[in-house]
Amino acid sequence: MTRLCRVFSVTRAGFYAWRERPASARARQNRGLLEEIRAIFERSGGTYGSPRIHRALIARGLRLSRRRVERLMRTQGWRARVARVYRGKAGTHRWFGQHPNLVKRTQAMRPNHLWVGDLTYLAVGGRWWYLAVVLDQCSRRVLAWRLGAIRDSRLTRAVVDAALRRRRPPAGLIFHSDRGSEFLGTLFRACLAAHGVRQSMTGGGAPGENAHMESFFHSLKAEVIHGRSFQTVPELRPLLRRYMRYDNRQRLHSALDYQSPVDYERTAA
Repeated sequence: MTRLCRVFSVTRAGFYAWRERPASARARQNRGLLEEIRAIFERSGGTYGSPRIHRALIARGLRLSRRRVERLMRTQGWRARVARVYRGKAGTHRWFGQHPNLVKRTQAMRPNHLWVGDLTYLAVGGRWWYLAVVLDQCSRRVLAWRLGAIRDSRLTRAVVDAALRRRRPPAGLIFHSDRGSEFLGTLFRACLAAHGVRQSMTGGGAPGENAHMESFFHSLKAEVIHGRSFQTVPELRPLLRRYMRYDNRQRLHSALDYQSPVDYERTAA
């Protein structure tokens, strides 16, 4: 101890006085904040970074800067868990000129004005299953989802039909998707036409035109699928159900000013 004090040029009495001194008010406050941050971080499954955690703390009535949250998270080594996800490249599909891209000249200003949909692949028991999802582009809310063993227009029709029954949108709604054949089947197009829905599709070689769906599937796979393996659909389905509910009701979306889709729709109503 004497040698340590000599290295740092402090007296033994000064060292013992420092060791016995109670923690400062700032240090005590930081300990309390760390508990709050830990609870939010763990509830998000380790997917929230400092921006979302900061907004969650503000919503609880706490007043602090985002940089302070960053600094405290750094001391604990807490970082948002994000995986790099690659989506299989779909085959080239025949272009139907009667379904132009309406999104390029449309801005979703309210719910039930523009919906987007897509499918993604999920590995279950050594084979692919297909997850079809419909989102409201304005609120980012998951309107419906379906998991199927076959990628065809019956699956896409089922998910769109479920969303239409749940929301009952007015005629003129735009539904946007990529150019997959499952969105061009007779059953699917008949379902849209029966409800007065206008169909919109991306241009050839332009996956970014359905970026909202790509972003959703990236988050889903990074936060739920990556690092796990599923042998049966009953293992996977409850996780998907919980994530959809969490994404709609709790997850803070930066595009919605850090509100959940459900809260955003309440303010937009």
